[in-house]
Amino acid sequence: MEFRYLPMTEQDERDMLHTIGVESIDNLLEDIPASLRESASLSAIGAPLPEVDLVRHMTKLAEKNMHTKSHPSFLGAGMYDHLSPSVMNHMLLRSEFYTAYTPYQPEISQGELQAMFEFQTMICELTGMDVANSSMYDGITSLAEATYLASAHTKKKRIVVSGAVHPEAKDVIRTYAGGPGLDVEVTPVVDGLTSGDLDLTDASCLVVQYPNFYGRIEDLALLAKAAHDAGALFVVSSNPLALGVLESPGALGADITVGDAQPFGIPQSFGGPSCGYFAVKKALMRKLPGRLVGQTVDEDGKRGFVLTLQAREQHIRRDKATSNICSNQALNALAASITMSALGKYGIRDMAVRNMQTAHYMKESLKAAGYAVIDEGPMFNEFVVDFGVDADDVSRHLLDHGIIGGLPLGTYEAERRTQMLVCATELRTKEEIDQFVEVVGGMN
Repeated sequence: MEFRYLPMTEQDERDMLHTIGVESIDNLLEDIPASLRESASLSAIGAPLPEVDLVRHMTKLAEKNMHTKSHPSFLGAGMYDHLSPSVMNHMLLRSEFYTAYTPYQPEISQGELQAMFEFQTMICELTGMDVANSSMYDGITSLAEATYLASAHTKKKRIVVSGAVHPEAKDVIRTYAGGPGLDVEVTPVVDGLTSGDLDLTDASCLVVQYPNFYGRIEDLALLAKAAHDAGALFVVSSNPLALGVLESPGALGADITVGDAQPFGIPQSFGGPSCGYFAVKKALMRKLPGRLVGQTVDEDGKRGFVLTLQAREQHIRRDKATSNICSNQALNALAASITMSALGKYGIRDMAVRNMQTAHYMKESLKAAGYAVIDEGPMFNEFVVDFGVDADDVSRHLLDHGIIGGLPLGTYEAERRTQMLVCATELRTKEEIDQFVEVVGGMN
């Protein structure tokens, strides 16, 4: 039986308010500034609707999103449109996985524990790291947690973040840093890359993105040396699909590698949820947030899986916990594991190469049409192009012609309002790219 609502009469409401000693629901909201409580966006929600009317209304809203299925998308910036093998949903939606929760009792959770173990193993192979946990909420919170780990390990409060890290990731790092009083400093960006002129004095870590927010490939070995020479940890946030063709962060000196497994079978789904990964060198293993699944044998010598490490505050003394992350994305981690298994190591490499080839074709096509590619150099599947007019107008014009454009950089940097971060994954065809270039050219 399915219950969509918990019914509540006006008398029920009055009784509950009386029990807690307040006169109205408004009394419960007094700590929220009046300007927010009375905002037009909230009042526009309207009055409650009967279930039939509500379903009808939500169906109409959903129909507005149908173009995301039929329109080719060139939007990336951390959330990408990739192939999801059909076997993924077939496996993922099996009841033993679909309804599973935290495997507190390993003796009856071997299937889920093994799936988490395989996720960890594949992440380690891709990143070149020694140990990975069983997933995090998403890539950006994984990155913020990595700065916590670095600060706790080095006993230093200064976090240095590359200016070429995703702007929203920088905001989340700043938010996390506010609690323990950490200092966050952002480095300049030169020609689309992290500046080599770094002051890492007393820094707990240097944080870079690989490929970076602008699509460029950073020189990790050079940046790792700068971090280690200053006694700082080197933290890399990486697109795991790109690691199918790029040298791994672990091989280039990373101490911590984090990222989002979204490219592997997890749909864009209106922005989330996705699945963060978190991998470290062995020396940092006991400071991993979340959970670590390990492999062992039972008393009969049979292979088995257990929760080896649980460094969160629910499992150990609060003052010893490394994180307050209280859950993971087990279902999405399973989706990523199925996808990586279905593709295989050669399939992942082929998909990564196809991304590079497709983006290169699009970049060259836009250049041939007279548009300037900004900070041109080695990139993965996205790049910055200057259209010479407001990029928001370009996006609207493309949408009018059935195309979802890239990210207007004016969203984050006002001085770059004519520039757009354009992404072309393996799903974009030559015909779709040619149509994009033609439609944009029609604005002139």
